[in-house]
Amino acid sequence: DVCSSDLGSAVADDWTAMDGAAIAEALTDRSLIYADARQHFYASGRTLYHAGQDSWGYWAVRGDKYCSQWPPGDQWDCYDMAARAGHVRFIGADGSVTDGRFADE
Repeated sequence: DVCSSDLGSAVADDWTAMDGAAIAEALTDRSLIYADARQHFYASGRTLYHAGQDSWGYWAVRGDKYCSQWPPGDQWDCYDMAARAGHVRFIGADGSVTDGRFADE
């Protein structure tokens, strides 16, 4: 399974793959801090991304993936996720990785 092996390499070290329930529990009503931005995931399914200015979008858990949609586009992009103490990792279909740390930890 290509997806599992790709996820395995992106989840190396002390990262643990997350299922849908873990993703929802980790993100709902929480904020993440990235290298140059901050994002809050509201329980309503809205998300606010701030990197110098506010950008409102939508987020959802679909299966075992985190998915987001940013107007004016209507396409949903989905990511595998992994976690380790106080941090989460978004893993794109192309293998790209974005790490965030929880603002409240």
